[in-house]
Amino acid sequence: MGHKLTGLTRRGDVWHINKQYRGHLIRCSTFQSERAAAEAALIQKMAEIDRATDFGLRPDRRWRDAATKYLNDNLHMPSIADVAMHLEALDPFIGDLALDKIHDGTLAKFIKHRKEHGNKGAGCSNRTVNIALELVIRILKLAAHKWRDTYGMTWLDKAPAISKLDENIDKRDPYPLTWQEQQIFLEELPEHIATMTLFKLNTGLREKEVCMLQWDWEVPIPELGTSVFLIPARFGGRTDKSGVKNGMERLVILNKVAKSIIETQRGNDPQYVFSYTGKGHVKGGPTYLNRMNCTAWRKARQRAAERFELKYKRKANPGFAALRVHDLKHTFGHRLRVAGVQFEDRQALLGHKSSSVTTHYSAPGIQHLIEAADRVLETDTRQLVATTILRRSA
Repeated sequence: MGHKLTGLTRRGDVWHINKQYRGHLIRCSTFQSERAAAEAALIQKMAEIDRATDFGLRPDRRWRDAATKYLNDNLHMPSIADVAMHLEALDPFIGDLALDKIHDGTLAKFIKHRKEHGNKGAGCSNRTVNIALELVIRILKLAAHKWRDTYGMTWLDKAPAISKLDENIDKRDPYPLTWQEQQIFLEELPEHIATMTLFKLNTGLREKEVCMLQWDWEVPIPELGTSVFLIPARFGGRTDKSGVKNGMERLVILNKVAKSIIETQRGNDPQYVFSYTGKGHVKGGPTYLNRMNCTAWRKARQRAAERFELKYKRKANPGFAALRVHDLKHTFGHRLRVAGVQFEDRQALLGHKSSSVTTHYSAPGIQHLIEAADRVLETDTRQLVATTILRRSA
Protein backbone atom coordinates (compact mmCIF):
# COMPACT_ATOMS: atom_id res chain seq x y z
CA MET A 1 0.00 0.00 0.00
CA GLY A 2 1.42 3.43 -0.99
CA HIS A 3 2.19 6.14 1.50
CA LYS A 4 -0.70 8.58 1.96
CA LEU A 5 0.06 12.28 1.70
CA THR A 6 -0.46 14.33 4.82
CA GLY A 7 -2.22 17.68 4.90
CA LEU A 8 -5.60 16.56 3.59
CA THR A 9 -8.76 16.88 5.68
CA ARG A 10 -12.22 15.72 4.68
CA ARG A 11 -15.06 18.16 5.30
CA GLY A 12 -18.36 16.64 4.39
CA ASP A 13 -17.84 15.13 0.95
CA VAL A 14 -14.89 17.32 -0.09
CA TRP A 15 -11.19 17.07 0.70
CA HIS A 16 -9.39 20.26 1.77
CA ILE A 17 -5.66 21.05 1.88
CA ASN A 18 -3.99 22.52 4.96
CA LYS A 19 -0.28 21.89 4.56
CA GLN A 20 3.03 23.69 5.11
CA TYR A 21 5.44 22.91 2.25
CA ARG A 22 8.90 24.45 1.75
CA GLY A 23 7.99 27.51 3.75
CA HIS A 24 4.65 28.07 2.01
CA LEU A 25 1.21 27.42 3.45
CA ILE A 26 -1.22 25.67 1.12
CA ARG A 27 -4.77 26.11 2.35
CA CYS A 28 -7.62 25.57 -0.08
CA SER A 29 -10.28 23.15 -1.23
CA THR A 30 -9.40 20.43 -3.72
CA PHE A 31 -13.05 20.35 -4.88
CA GLN A 32 -12.63 16.57 -4.93
CA SER A 33 -14.59 13.90 -3.07
CA GLU A 34 -12.18 11.02 -3.85
CA ARG A 35 -8.95 10.76 -1.86
CA ALA A 36 -6.84 9.88 -4.91
CA ALA A 37 -8.07 12.92 -6.84
CA ALA A 38 -7.47 15.14 -3.80
CA GLU A 39 -3.91 13.84 -3.48
CA ALA A 40 -3.33 14.59 -7.17
CA ALA A 41 -4.50 18.17 -6.57
CA LEU A 42 -2.13 18.48 -3.61
CA ILE A 43 0.78 17.10 -5.64
CA GLN A 44 0.05 19.71 -8.32
CA LYS A 45 0.12 22.50 -5.71
CA MET A 46 3.44 21.25 -4.32
CA ALA A 47 4.87 20.98 -7.84
CA GLU A 48 3.98 24.65 -8.43
CA ILE A 49 5.96 25.58 -5.32
CA ASP A 50 8.90 23.45 -6.51
CA ARG A 51 8.92 25.12 -9.94
CA ALA A 52 8.67 28.60 -8.44
CA THR A 53 11.31 27.95 -5.73
CA ASP A 54 13.85 25.99 -7.77
CA PHE A 55 13.47 27.48 -11.24
CA GLY A 56 11.59 30.77 -10.81
CA LEU A 57 8.72 29.46 -12.94
CA ARG A 58 5.30 31.03 -12.45
CA PRO A 59 2.29 28.85 -11.73
CA ASP A 60 -0.24 28.88 -14.55
CA ARG A 61 -2.74 31.67 -14.01
CA ARG A 62 -5.99 31.50 -15.94
CA TRP A 63 -7.84 34.49 -17.31
CA ARG A 64 -10.89 33.55 -15.24
CA ASP A 65 -8.80 33.80 -12.05
CA ALA A 66 -7.52 37.24 -13.05
CA ALA A 67 -11.00 38.46 -14.02
CA THR A 68 -12.40 37.25 -10.69
CA LYS A 69 -9.64 39.03 -8.77
CA TYR A 70 -10.26 42.25 -10.69
CA LEU A 71 -13.97 42.09 -9.92
CA ASN A 72 -13.40 41.40 -6.23
CA ASP A 73 -10.82 44.20 -5.97
CA ASN A 74 -13.19 46.74 -7.52
CA LEU A 75 -16.60 46.01 -6.04
CA HIS A 76 -16.73 49.67 -4.95
CA MET A 77 -16.76 50.91 -8.53
CA PRO A 78 -20.08 52.47 -9.63
CA SER A 79 -19.48 50.89 -13.04
CA ILE A 80 -18.81 47.38 -11.68
CA ALA A 81 -21.98 46.02 -13.33
CA ASP A 82 -20.68 47.14 -16.75
CA VAL A 83 -17.30 45.56 -16.01
CA ALA A 84 -18.99 42.29 -15.03
CA MET A 85 -21.02 42.37 -18.25
CA HIS A 86 -17.89 42.68 -20.42
CA LEU A 87 -16.03 40.01 -18.43
CA GLU A 88 -19.01 37.67 -18.81
CA ALA A 89 -18.90 38.20 -22.59
CA LEU A 90 -15.15 37.47 -22.66
CA ASP A 91 -15.28 34.33 -20.51
CA PRO A 92 -16.47 31.76 -23.11
CA PHE A 93 -13.58 32.76 -25.39
CA ILE A 94 -10.59 33.20 -23.05
CA GLY A 95 -11.80 32.13 -19.59
CA ASP A 96 -9.75 28.89 -19.52
CA LEU A 97 -6.65 30.36 -21.18
CA ALA A 98 -3.41 30.94 -19.28
CA LEU A 99 -2.61 34.66 -19.07
CA ASP A 100 0.45 34.27 -21.29
CA LYS A 101 -1.73 32.75 -24.03
CA ILE A 102 -3.94 35.84 -24.41
CA HIS A 103 -3.07 37.89 -27.48
CA ASP A 104 -4.65 39.25 -30.67
CA GLY A 105 -4.99 35.75 -32.12
CA THR A 106 -6.84 34.25 -29.16
CA LEU A 107 -9.10 37.32 -28.93
CA ALA A 108 -10.06 37.16 -32.62
CA LYS A 109 -13.06 34.86 -32.11
CA PHE A 110 -14.39 37.08 -29.32
CA ILE A 111 -14.11 40.16 -31.52
CA LYS A 112 -15.81 38.43 -34.45
CA HIS A 113 -18.66 37.18 -32.27
CA ARG A 114 -19.25 40.59 -30.64
CA LYS A 115 -19.19 42.35 -34.00
CA GLU A 116 -21.76 39.95 -35.43
CA HIS A 117 -23.98 39.02 -32.46
CA GLY A 118 -22.98 41.09 -29.44
CA ASN A 119 -25.77 43.63 -29.11
CA LYS A 120 -29.00 41.63 -28.79
CA GLY A 121 -28.00 39.76 -31.94
CA ALA A 122 -27.44 42.96 -33.94
CA GLY A 123 -23.70 43.23 -33.38
CA CYS A 124 -21.62 45.70 -31.37
CA SER A 125 -19.84 48.80 -32.57
CA ASN A 126 -16.05 48.94 -32.58
CA ARG A 127 -16.24 51.29 -29.59
CA THR A 128 -18.18 48.73 -27.53
CA VAL A 129 -15.73 45.97 -28.46
CA ASN A 130 -12.84 48.27 -27.54
CA ILE A 131 -14.25 48.80 -24.07
CA ALA A 132 -13.88 45.06 -23.46
CA LEU A 133 -10.41 45.01 -25.03
CA GLU A 134 -9.34 47.94 -22.83
CA LEU A 135 -10.47 45.88 -19.84
CA VAL A 136 -8.31 42.97 -21.02
CA ILE A 137 -5.33 45.31 -21.44
CA ARG A 138 -5.84 46.79 -17.97
CA ILE A 139 -6.09 43.38 -16.25
CA LEU A 140 -3.04 41.99 -18.07
CA LYS A 141 -1.02 45.06 -17.09
CA LEU A 142 -2.03 44.60 -13.45
CA ALA A 143 -1.04 40.93 -13.68
CA ALA A 144 2.35 41.86 -15.14
CA HIS A 145 3.22 44.82 -12.93
CA LYS A 146 1.23 44.80 -9.69
CA TRP A 147 -0.31 41.48 -8.70
CA ARG A 148 2.15 39.14 -6.97
CA ASP A 149 1.80 35.60 -5.73
CA THR A 150 3.09 34.05 -2.50
CA TYR A 151 6.47 33.53 -4.17
CA GLY A 152 6.86 37.24 -4.79
CA MET A 153 6.46 36.89 -8.55
CA THR A 154 4.00 38.80 -10.69
CA TRP A 155 1.14 36.81 -12.15
CA LEU A 156 2.43 37.46 -15.67
CA ASP A 157 5.96 38.01 -16.95
CA LYS A 158 5.08 40.59 -19.60
CA ALA A 159 1.78 42.08 -20.74
CA PRO A 160 1.24 41.53 -24.48
CA ALA A 161 0.38 44.36 -26.86
CA ILE A 162 -3.35 44.01 -27.58
CA SER A 163 -4.62 45.72 -30.73
CA LYS A 164 -7.85 47.73 -30.62
CA LEU A 165 -10.33 48.31 -33.42
CA ASP A 166 -10.57 51.50 -35.45
CA GLU A 167 -13.55 53.32 -33.96
CA ASN A 168 -13.79 55.77 -36.85
CA ILE A 169 -14.92 53.03 -39.23
CA ASP A 170 -18.40 52.66 -37.74
CA LYS A 171 -18.53 55.83 -35.68
CA ARG A 172 -21.82 57.68 -36.04
CA ASP A 173 -21.99 61.45 -35.86
CA PRO A 174 -23.82 62.96 -32.87
CA TYR A 175 -27.55 63.31 -33.42
CA PRO A 176 -29.19 66.29 -31.69
CA LEU A 177 -32.95 65.90 -31.37
CA THR A 178 -35.42 68.35 -32.82
CA TRP A 179 -38.21 69.48 -30.51
CA GLN A 180 -40.73 67.47 -32.55
CA GLU A 181 -38.65 64.31 -32.17
CA GLN A 182 -38.15 64.95 -28.46
CA GLN A 183 -41.88 65.19 -27.79
CA ILE A 184 -42.65 61.97 -29.66
CA PHE A 185 -39.79 60.05 -28.07
CA LEU A 186 -40.60 61.11 -24.50
CA GLU A 187 -44.19 59.93 -24.96
CA GLU A 188 -42.97 56.45 -25.92
CA LEU A 189 -40.63 55.98 -22.94
CA PRO A 190 -41.61 54.47 -19.57
CA GLU A 191 -42.21 57.29 -17.08
CA HIS A 192 -39.05 56.75 -15.03
CA ILE A 193 -36.78 56.75 -18.10
CA ALA A 194 -38.67 59.67 -19.65
CA THR A 195 -38.01 61.70 -16.48
CA MET A 196 -34.30 60.88 -16.60
CA THR A 197 -34.21 61.67 -20.33
CA LEU A 198 -35.78 65.08 -19.86
CA PHE A 199 -33.34 65.83 -17.03
CA LYS A 200 -30.42 64.82 -19.22
CA LEU A 201 -31.71 67.01 -22.06
CA ASN A 202 -31.65 69.99 -19.71
CA THR A 203 -28.35 69.38 -17.90
CA GLY A 204 -26.06 67.63 -20.38
CA LEU A 205 -25.07 64.99 -17.82
CA ARG A 206 -23.60 61.67 -18.89
CA GLU A 207 -25.64 58.50 -18.52
CA LYS A 208 -23.99 57.24 -15.32
CA GLU A 209 -24.13 60.70 -13.76
CA VAL A 210 -27.90 60.77 -14.20
CA CYS A 211 -28.47 57.16 -13.15
CA MET A 212 -26.47 57.57 -9.95
CA LEU A 213 -27.10 61.21 -9.06
CA GLN A 214 -27.18 61.42 -5.26
CA TRP A 215 -28.88 63.76 -2.82
CA ASP A 216 -25.65 64.11 -0.85
CA TRP A 217 -24.21 65.98 -3.83
CA GLU A 218 -26.89 68.70 -3.72
CA VAL A 219 -25.64 72.11 -2.60
CA PRO A 220 -28.27 74.73 -1.67
CA ILE A 221 -27.75 78.31 -2.85
CA PRO A 222 -30.05 80.21 -0.43
CA GLU A 223 -29.40 83.65 -1.91
CA LEU A 224 -30.69 82.40 -5.27
CA GLY A 225 -33.50 80.23 -3.90
CA THR A 226 -32.20 77.19 -5.73
CA SER A 227 -29.55 74.50 -5.55
CA VAL A 228 -26.89 72.89 -7.69
CA PHE A 229 -25.27 69.47 -7.62
CA LEU A 230 -21.54 68.87 -7.29
CA ILE A 231 -20.60 65.40 -8.56
CA PRO A 232 -17.30 64.46 -6.87
CA ALA A 233 -14.24 63.92 -9.05
CA ARG A 234 -13.85 60.42 -7.59
CA PHE A 235 -17.20 59.33 -9.00
CA GLY A 236 -16.65 56.36 -11.30
CA GLY A 237 -17.60 56.21 -14.92
CA ARG A 238 -17.02 53.17 -17.13
CA THR A 239 -13.76 52.22 -15.43
CA ASP A 240 -12.13 52.56 -12.02
CA LYS A 241 -9.89 55.35 -13.36
CA SER A 242 -12.42 57.34 -15.34
CA GLY A 243 -14.24 59.16 -12.54
CA VAL A 244 -15.99 62.30 -13.69
CA LYS A 245 -14.63 62.21 -17.22
CA ASN A 246 -12.31 65.24 -16.94
CA GLY A 247 -11.08 64.35 -13.44
CA MET A 248 -12.68 67.43 -11.84
CA GLU A 249 -15.80 68.05 -9.79
CA ARG A 250 -18.83 68.31 -12.06
CA LEU A 251 -21.06 71.31 -11.39
CA VAL A 252 -24.67 70.57 -12.37
CA ILE A 253 -26.70 73.69 -13.08
CA LEU A 254 -30.48 73.35 -12.90
CA ASN A 255 -32.55 75.32 -15.37
CA LYS A 256 -36.29 75.66 -14.80
CA VAL A 257 -37.13 72.21 -16.19
CA ALA A 258 -34.30 70.42 -14.41
CA LYS A 259 -35.21 72.13 -11.11
CA SER A 260 -38.84 71.10 -11.41
CA ILE A 261 -37.79 67.49 -12.03
CA ILE A 262 -35.59 67.52 -8.93
CA GLU A 263 -38.54 68.69 -6.84
CA THR A 264 -40.76 65.88 -8.16
CA GLN A 265 -38.09 63.33 -7.20
CA ARG A 266 -37.46 64.69 -3.73
CA GLY A 267 -38.47 62.24 -0.99
CA ASN A 268 -38.66 59.18 -3.24
CA ASP A 269 -35.38 57.69 -2.05
CA PRO A 270 -32.91 58.74 0.68
CA GLN A 271 -29.84 58.30 -1.54
CA TYR A 272 -30.52 58.43 -5.27
CA VAL A 273 -32.38 61.18 -7.10
CA PHE A 274 -33.66 58.84 -9.81
CA SER A 275 -34.36 55.75 -7.76
CA TYR A 276 -35.64 52.55 -9.33
CA THR A 277 -37.03 49.39 -7.76
CA GLY A 278 -39.15 48.16 -10.64
CA LYS A 279 -38.81 45.26 -13.07
CA GLY A 280 -35.39 43.63 -12.95
CA HIS A 281 -34.37 45.25 -9.66
CA VAL A 282 -32.61 42.86 -7.29
CA LYS A 283 -34.17 42.93 -3.83
CA GLY A 284 -31.71 44.44 -1.39
CA GLY A 285 -29.55 45.83 -4.22
CA PRO A 286 -28.79 49.47 -5.08
CA THR A 287 -31.95 51.45 -5.72
CA TYR A 288 -30.92 52.97 -9.03
CA LEU A 289 -31.30 52.08 -12.71
CA ASN A 290 -27.94 50.83 -13.93
CA ARG A 291 -28.39 52.16 -17.47
CA MET A 292 -30.88 54.12 -19.54
CA ASN A 293 -29.98 52.30 -22.75
CA CYS A 294 -32.08 49.24 -22.09
CA THR A 295 -34.68 47.23 -23.97
CA ALA A 296 -37.35 49.82 -23.13
CA TRP A 297 -35.17 52.58 -24.64
CA ARG A 298 -34.57 50.65 -27.87
CA LYS A 299 -38.23 49.74 -28.28
CA ALA A 300 -39.29 53.33 -27.59
CA ARG A 301 -37.01 54.81 -30.25
CA GLN A 302 -38.35 52.31 -32.79
CA ARG A 303 -41.97 53.20 -31.99
CA ALA A 304 -41.11 56.90 -31.98
CA ALA A 305 -39.58 56.66 -35.47
CA GLU A 306 -42.72 54.93 -36.74
CA ARG A 307 -44.95 57.58 -35.15
CA PHE A 308 -42.82 60.34 -36.64
CA GLU A 309 -43.28 58.90 -40.13
CA LEU A 310 -47.05 58.64 -39.67
CA LYS A 311 -47.36 62.17 -38.30
CA TYR A 312 -45.03 64.04 -40.67
CA LYS A 313 -45.47 61.83 -43.75
CA ARG A 314 -41.74 61.41 -44.24
CA LYS A 315 -39.20 58.84 -43.20
CA ALA A 316 -37.59 59.41 -39.81
CA ASN A 317 -33.89 60.17 -39.87
CA PRO A 318 -31.77 57.03 -39.19
CA GLY A 319 -30.15 58.94 -36.33
CA PHE A 320 -33.53 59.29 -34.61
CA ALA A 321 -34.40 55.62 -35.18
CA ALA A 322 -31.06 54.65 -33.60
CA LEU A 323 -30.97 57.38 -30.95
CA ARG A 324 -28.25 56.88 -28.34
CA VAL A 325 -28.36 58.06 -24.74
CA HIS A 326 -25.27 60.20 -25.35
CA ASP A 327 -27.15 62.06 -28.11
CA LEU A 328 -29.15 63.74 -25.33
CA LYS A 329 -25.98 65.47 -24.14
CA HIS A 330 -25.22 66.55 -27.71
CA THR A 331 -28.78 67.89 -27.97
CA PHE A 332 -28.29 70.09 -24.89
CA GLY A 333 -24.97 71.36 -26.24
CA HIS A 334 -26.48 72.06 -29.65
CA ARG A 335 -29.38 74.01 -28.17
CA LEU A 336 -27.04 76.09 -26.01
CA ARG A 337 -25.02 76.97 -29.10
CA VAL A 338 -28.13 77.84 -31.12
CA ALA A 339 -29.36 80.02 -28.24
CA GLY A 340 -26.13 82.04 -28.47
CA VAL A 341 -24.58 80.88 -25.17
CA GLN A 342 -20.90 81.74 -25.26
CA PHE A 343 -18.28 79.01 -25.52
CA GLU A 344 -16.91 79.25 -21.95
CA ASP A 345 -20.41 78.97 -20.48
CA ARG A 346 -21.19 75.98 -22.69
CA GLN A 347 -18.01 74.32 -21.45
CA ALA A 348 -19.06 74.84 -17.84
CA LEU A 349 -22.63 73.65 -18.39
CA LEU A 350 -21.52 70.52 -20.26
CA GLY A 351 -18.82 69.64 -17.73
CA HIS A 352 -15.97 69.92 -20.24
CA LYS A 353 -12.45 70.47 -19.01
CA SER A 354 -11.17 73.94 -19.75
CA SER A 355 -8.41 76.14 -18.40
CA SER A 356 -10.94 78.95 -18.19
CA VAL A 357 -13.47 76.94 -16.17
CA THR A 358 -13.09 76.90 -12.40
CA THR A 359 -14.81 74.76 -9.77
CA HIS A 360 -15.13 77.82 -7.50
CA TYR A 361 -18.31 79.72 -8.28
CA SER A 362 -19.88 82.72 -6.63
CA ALA A 363 -23.64 83.14 -6.41
CA PRO A 364 -23.57 85.70 -9.27
CA GLY A 365 -21.53 83.25 -11.35
CA ILE A 366 -24.05 80.48 -10.75
CA GLN A 367 -26.93 82.83 -11.52
CA HIS A 368 -25.25 83.66 -14.82
CA LEU A 369 -25.00 79.94 -15.71
CA ILE A 370 -28.63 79.31 -14.72
CA GLU A 371 -29.70 82.10 -17.05
CA ALA A 372 -27.58 80.56 -19.81
CA ALA A 373 -29.12 77.12 -19.24
CA ASP A 374 -32.61 78.64 -19.28
CA ARG A 375 -31.99 80.03 -22.76
CA VAL A 376 -32.85 76.63 -24.25
CA LEU A 377 -36.34 77.03 -22.77
CA GLU A 378 -37.74 79.84 -24.86
CA THR A 379 -41.23 79.82 -26.38
CA ASP A 380 -42.27 76.88 -28.55
CA THR A 381 -42.28 79.04 -31.66
CA ARG A 382 -38.74 80.17 -30.96
CA GLN A 383 -37.65 76.60 -30.20
CA LEU A 384 -39.03 75.22 -33.43
CA VAL A 385 -37.32 77.89 -35.49
CA ALA A 386 -34.03 78.04 -33.62
CA THR A 387 -33.37 74.33 -33.56
CA THR A 388 -34.01 73.55 -37.20
CA ILE A 389 -31.24 71.09 -38.02
CA LEU A 390 -30.06 70.55 -41.59
CA ARG A 391 -29.76 66.84 -42.31
CA ARG A 392 -29.63 64.71 -45.40
CA SER A 393 -32.85 62.80 -45.92
CA ALA A 394 -32.71 59.08 -45.30
